[in-house]
Amino acid sequence: MWMDTKPEVKGANRRQTNTIQHVLNGLLLFTGDMRHLDKYMQDKLFVLQLAVGALRGVTMVILANNPLSGALILIALYWTSPWMSLLGALGVLASMLTALIIGQDSAEVTAGVHGYNGMLVALLMGALSSAGDWYWWLLVPACLGSATCVFLYSSLSSVLDRWDLPVSVFPFNTVIILYLLCTGPNNPYFPHYPSLPPGTLDPNDTDLVPAEVMRGVVLGVGQIYACEELGPSFLILGAVLLYSPLLLLHALLGSAIGILAGLSMAVRHECLYSGLLGFNGALGCMSIGGLCFIFNWRTHLLAIACAFFSSYVDIALGNLLGTVGLSASSWASTIIITLMLLLTGSLATYRIPSDQVMAPEHNRSFRLSWKSGKVTEVESTDVGCG
Repeated sequence: MWMDTKPEVKGANRRQTNTIQHVLNGLLLFTGDMRHLDKYMQDKLFVLQLAVGALRGVTMVILANNPLSGALILIALYWTSPWMSLLGALGVLASMLTALIIGQDSAEVTAGVHGYNGMLVALLMGALSSAGDWYWWLLVPACLGSATCVFLYSSLSSVLDRWDLPVSVFPFNTVIILYLLCTGPNNPYFPHYPSLPPGTLDPNDTDLVPAEVMRGVVLGVGQIYACEELGPSFLILGAVLLYSPLLLLHALLGSAIGILAGLSMAVRHECLYSGLLGFNGALGCMSIGGLCFIFNWRTHLLAIACAFFSSYVDIALGNLLGTVGLSASSWASTIIITLMLLLTGSLATYRIPSDQVMAPEHNRSFRLSWKSGKVTEVESTDVGCG
C-alpha cells in the first residue's frame, strides 16, 4: 500500500509545483516593460492604444515603462490631491494630442514618449501655484506648456540623436522656468510661491529629527511627481517595484544620497524633511544604475557618483535660482546624467543604446564597444538598458 501512495504523492507535489510556476509566470507578465501588451494592442482601437501610451508616459517621469505602474501612480496622485491628478492626466493628454496634430510618429505617441514632459509641466504648475486647488484658469498655461514640450522635444531630438543622447526632461525644465519668469509670484492671474534657496538659514531652526530625515528619503522619490505625502509616495515606490526591483533600490539609494549631500551642506531642515533634496539624486542614481548602463559594480559606483553630483549641483542651482524666487526643478540631474552618458573609456563599453531601453533586469545582453562604436552581443538576444 505504501508503494502505491508514493507515486501519488510525487504526482501531487509535481502538480502543486506546476501550479505555483504558472501563477508566478502569470504575475511576471505584469512586471517590466510589458511588451506583450503592445503586440496585443496592435490591432485594437487607436484610442485604446493612446490610453496605454498615456499610462506609459506617466511612468516615464520616473524612468519606468509599465502601464500598470502608470495606473498606480495616477492613483497615488489622486490620493495626494484630485486636482493634481487631473493636472497630470491633462498634461499627458495635451502633449500627446499635440504630437498627433503636428504629425509626430504615431508609434512614438502611442509609446508615451511625448507624454511625460507635458505631465511634469502641468504638475509643477499646480504644485507651485499659490491660487490653490481647482483654480480653473491654470488649465490654460498647463495645456499650452504641455503642448510646447512637444515642439522642444522634436527639435532637441534631431540634435541629441547624433550622440545617442535622450532628450530626457530638457523640454519640461525649459518650459517651467520660462513660465515662472513670465508670471512671477505676484501675477494677478497665475501667482506662484517663490522658491527659497536651500542654503538659507532658518532663524528658528531646531535640532535635526532623524525620523523626519528618514521620512524625507521616501518623500524624495515622491517629489519626482511633486508629491509631499508619505502614503502616496509609498504607492509610487510600489509602482517602481512593479517595473523593476533594481530601479527601486537605486531610487531609494539616490534619494538617501541627496539627503546626505544636503546634510553636508547644512541646508534648511525643511528641504531635508520634504524630500526636495532627494529627487535629483534619485533620478541620477536610477538613470545610471542599471538603466542606461549594464549593471555591475563599476556602473553601480558610477550611479552613486552621479547621485552625489546631481545633489550638489541641485543645491548650487537652488541657491542661485532661489535668489530670484525660481525653482531649480530637475535641471541638476538632467545635466549630470547627460554628461555621464558622454563618458568615454572603459565605462562606455557598458553603455546601453538609447533605443534599446528596457527594464534593468534584462540589460545584460549587449554592450557598446567604445572602440568600434558598434553594439555587440554578450549573453542572449534580449536587449535592454532599463
